[in-house]
Amino acid sequence: MAGVLFSGGQDSATVLAWALERFDHVETIGFSYGQRHGVEMEVRTAFLQSLQTQFPHWGDRLGEDHVVDLAGFGAISETALTRDRAIDTLASGLPNTFVPGRNLVFLTYAAAIGWRRGFSDLVAGMCEADFSGYPDCRKATLDAQMDAISLGLDKPFTLHSPLMTRSKAQAWTLAEELGGRSFVELVRTGSHTCYVGERGEEKSWGYGCGVCPACELRAKGWAEYAAS
Repeated sequence: MAGVLFSGGQDSATVLAWALERFDHVETIGFSYGQRHGVEMEVRTAFLQSLQTQFPHWGDRLGEDHVVDLAGFGAISETALTRDRAIDTLASGLPNTFVPGRNLVFLTYAAAIGWRRGFSDLVAGMCEADFSGYPDCRKATLDAQMDAISLGLDKPFTLHSPLMTRSKAQAWTLAEELGGRSFVELVRTGSHTCYVGERGEEKSWGYGCGVCPACELRAKGWAEYAAS
């Protein structure tokens, strides 16, 4: 049994399939943290429904979906993901899409749900190889947080991050290995990564504005995957 931090993005959609291949029961955990665009929460619900319909062997293992209200967290976060502002680079060198402490908070809440629901394996899509400059995506950060969680809950918790050392192209390849081209197509059209919340015109790599850092990473990864 495992809990998957599922935002509805490409990475979390891929690791959800990874978890469904390895655990007999999987519950999903989403966070409404005052995101600038509500499309993220809408997409994740539709994706879960499509997954159950198109992949019944996974759907049988898919359990409860938990959505945690963290609106107060977004209210104290002055970032381009929680405010209507242009994407830029801060004086520190970090992108202003960095939401301070977000992954640390997410893991804490996910573990609290796991403690109540009876699972101690958490699965998440953080990636160190192709990340956008976020220090809370680094393996060292996540390992330290999981040590603190295990101590604080007096129970060993394990974080699985199968994309940690993979590029975006390799993430697409993993999606194909897990569910074939049909699953790649579901991730391509059904997941959402764009920071701007654009889901109008379909691109070769899915939906998005095409110019924000998240779209650029996704498009680059798709191009490399498609050419391989």
